Amino acid sequence: MPPNLRAKAACAYGRRIAFQRIAAKAARRALDFVPLWLPRGRKKGRVWVARNHMRSKRTPESFKVNLHTGKWNDFTTGNGGRDLISLASYLYGLTPPSAALRVAAMLGMDPYES
Repeated sequence: MPPNLRAKAACAYGRRIAFQRIAAKAARRALDFVPLWLPRGRKKGRVWVARNHMRSKRTPESFKVNLHTGKWNDFTTGNGGRDLISLASYLYGLTPPSAALRVAAMLGMDPYES
């Protein structure tokens, strides 16, 4: 999504989505969400290791999510992101603002900046 459209999409009724606050809280609760999103994985130290269920070629352990930072990588495709909002966006085909709103709802928090 182009930056100008992303900025417009990040506002709802004149309110800006608090991406950083949502991402930080989600990272603290990563173990609550990542196993739900990638259920055939396992915890290996500070990382959730799984297969990417979106690909037909299910290379074992090619998908990794850091459970402390939310940073993730699909080493088979080269896709990756820096937080659980981008992971939700990737896994569920959502725009970043929609993913942020969904993650905020799962966290039970107000998604907007004050």
